[in-house]
Amino acid sequence: MINRVVLVGRLTRDPELRYTPNGVAVANFGIAVNRPFTNQQGEREADFFNCVVWRKQAENVANYLKKGSLAGIDGRIQSRSYENQEGRRVNVVEVQAESVQFLEPRNASSGSGGPRNDYESFAGGGNRNFGSGQDQNRNSTNLNEDPFSDDGQPVDISDDDLPF
Repeated sequence: MINRVVLVGRLTRDPELRYTPNGVAVANFGIAVNRPFTNQQGEREADFFNCVVWRKQAENVANYLKKGSLAGIDGRIQSRSYENQEGRRVNVVEVQAESVQFLEPRNASSGSGGPRNDYESFAGGGNRNFGSGQDQNRNSTNLNEDPFSDDGQPVDISDDDLPF
């Protein structure tokens, strides 16, 4: 039997971190996943899923994700039931996340207008050359320059270099 789900979407609420009586961390959160098509009115609809993650991953989710964060979930669907306070049986279907991937930098949704990640802070800081003397000038490369642009020179490729 196969029970595998992979979702990419945005959190619908801040993760709620709790601990079991044995001290095991568990976090609950919701995720909205856009459908790949539009409805008859041209609007994109979404599906909403409740997710549960355990242990260290639960603590990381609670510390680093918030409502609106983009995340990738790899896990399985699990159903359970319980009796509520009125004595009615409630059935719950949720995603038991085995892996949660943070798909955007922590400050991406802050709207600060600053760099989105460490690479952009480095790349946006101008030409940073490492080395000394003439080697520094000779080895400097503009990070925005396209290394595959056509510079008018023929490309020398041996048939042995081709994978086919």
